[in-house]
Amino acid sequence: MSALLELNGVYREFPSGEGVVAVLKNINLAIGAGEMVAIMGASGSGKTTLMNILGCLDRPTRGEYKVGDRATKDMTPDDLAALRREHFGFIFQRYHLLGDLDALGNVEMPAVYAGYGDEERRYRSRLLLERLGLAERLTYRPNQLSGGQQQRVSIARALVNGGEVILADEPTGALDTKSGAEVMKILQELHAEGHTIILVTHEREIANSAERIIEIKDGEILSDTKNHNAGAKPERARQQVQGLKITSKNRWRILIDSFGEALLMAMRSMAAHRMRTFLTMLGIIIGITSVVSVVALGTGSRQKILQDISSMGTNTINIYPGKDFGDMRSNRIRTLSVGDAQMIAKQGFVDSVTPTLMSNSTVKYRNIAVTAQIRGAGEQFFQVQGIQISLGKAFDRQSVEQYAQEAVVDPNTVKALFGSKEADPVGEVIILDNVPLRIIGVGKEQSHMSMGADRLNIWVPYTTVMSRILGQTHLASIIVRISDDATSKAAEEGIAKILKQRHGGTEDFFMANLDSVRQTIESTTATMQLLISMIATISLFVGGIGVMNIMLVSVTERTSEIGVRMAVGARQSDIMQQFLIEAVVVCIIGGIMGISLALLIGEIFGRLNSSFGMVFSMTSIVVAFVCSTLIGIVFGFMPAKNAAELDPVIALMRE
Repeated sequence: MSALLELNGVYREFPSGEGVVAVLKNINLAIGAGEMVAIMGASGSGKTTLMNILGCLDRPTRGEYKVGDRATKDMTPDDLAALRREHFGFIFQRYHLLGDLDALGNVEMPAVYAGYGDEERRYRSRLLLERLGLAERLTYRPNQLSGGQQQRVSIARALVNGGEVILADEPTGALDTKSGAEVMKILQELHAEGHTIILVTHEREIANSAERIIEIKDGEILSDTKNHNAGAKPERARQQVQGLKITSKNRWRILIDSFGEALLMAMRSMAAHRMRTFLTMLGIIIGITSVVSVVALGTGSRQKILQDISSMGTNTINIYPGKDFGDMRSNRIRTLSVGDAQMIAKQGFVDSVTPTLMSNSTVKYRNIAVTAQIRGAGEQFFQVQGIQISLGKAFDRQSVEQYAQEAVVDPNTVKALFGSKEADPVGEVIILDNVPLRIIGVGKEQSHMSMGADRLNIWVPYTTVMSRILGQTHLASIIVRISDDATSKAAEEGIAKILKQRHGGTEDFFMANLDSVRQTIESTTATMQLLISMIATISLFVGGIGVMNIMLVSVTERTSEIGVRMAVGARQSDIMQQFLIEAVVVCIIGGIMGISLALLIGEIFGRLNSSFGMVFSMTSIVVAFVCSTLIGIVFGFMPAKNAAELDPVIALMRE
């Protein structure tokens, strides 16, 4: 009969100072299918190390170990995990049950990694626990079970995927006499059913239950004898075994179930360490809140600034006589006319046009006299300059054509003449240079600088100003508001061409395009917003480092759990996935909380500040959420990789 497990010249050595210590020395051993073998020895004799090698938890330093017809030295870590998952079952002295899972969940774990369906593995697990007398303890956590009951759960876990080979390390060492006897009875029954049982013990009485006893001392086999008092070998055990084959279940089922298990474990771990989880999230929450809030605040303030700038007429072109500002001859140039304005108004790139004249004059109302800026304007002036009317109305084309003695005043003028900005002056008559004017409207208060903070402004039809007040036919300027779909440069070229033709080829005018102011402010605000956003992003980076540090601590704290999962067949990818998912879940939840907090801050800010509000964009929210997820992946990768690369046998030794 060929051997199921075979060791040839196996050594296991560990570094010690500048040399090495050999725990196993030249081990030659063959174990057949269906045997019940006891490995005896004192503490430190090497028996547990031998069992770890037999169970593919450890590898020989030298020599060869074959499972069936395959040498383990040629297997990848995932191949060894497949052997542990599908053919080996482990029973540990300290049980090694996961405290976050109930009895049923602990037993199901190897079946999850093996890819069994949810119903199938739950049925198998329940059946095994009922068989072992734990039908009433399925939902109990390990700390709610006695030592004997925990060991039974461990046995059920070893059998859930078949457990062709059961490796029991001091299975009764932590139990009382009665519980120990019950566990040994179960192992003998499993042996009778054809399972290969390998016991590691230092007790002769336990070893006598086996049909074969191997004594080991100082890493060497002293004796390998048959125990004729153990009873006849079961019939099934006499069958020749051609070798254990690594089988695989539905790959998609494995991926789905392992992902679900990893997600559940992440949630359990987070719930079990709430404060640590919250502190881990805090960096992400602060970072996401900062970034989203800064972007929203920057967008809101930028829109407010641009709105104010737009009210100044930043998409306008002002046309003046002369060569440039400061031209001493500009007052003597009188070629800028109403006809020029009317011709420009006919162009397709023009939204609206107004001729303008300007003068500072004394304005009287009853016994009150003030100095105000008088501006003659066309009916489109208020559209060009973006001035809204709060009371009454603006003068219209008919008023311009009829030289109407009408005026629109600003709130500053209302306050100066009538005592309060809230007064209603519509219908009242004021005297401007001995010319009576009836107030027909009040413009809304303007916050931009073109009007001046305290200046008194009165707007009168330009025809009235030209004929009744100034007595002139030429204009001080023409203001052109260009269409939204036209460029300032093209509009300037078109206006210059028209005016040159009308002025006999002479360029006795110049233009001031205020759109450059808007572009400069847009560029400046965008740069400032980017700078502040980058500063806020630093907090996200710091939060990511916090996630990595906490996850590294978590890996250290849960090393034993990692070892148990590897012992029952978890692949390196399963372990990596579990810790990576945990980091990502922490960051996703932190990201959601950060976004929610930013929205709350925006709501509060909007209620406290009436001038402008924080403007949130879906793009910034999505980017922030994606960033929080990427942080979980990037900063969770190293801890997850460290966890996946742990040596199973070393991980199991951690308490």
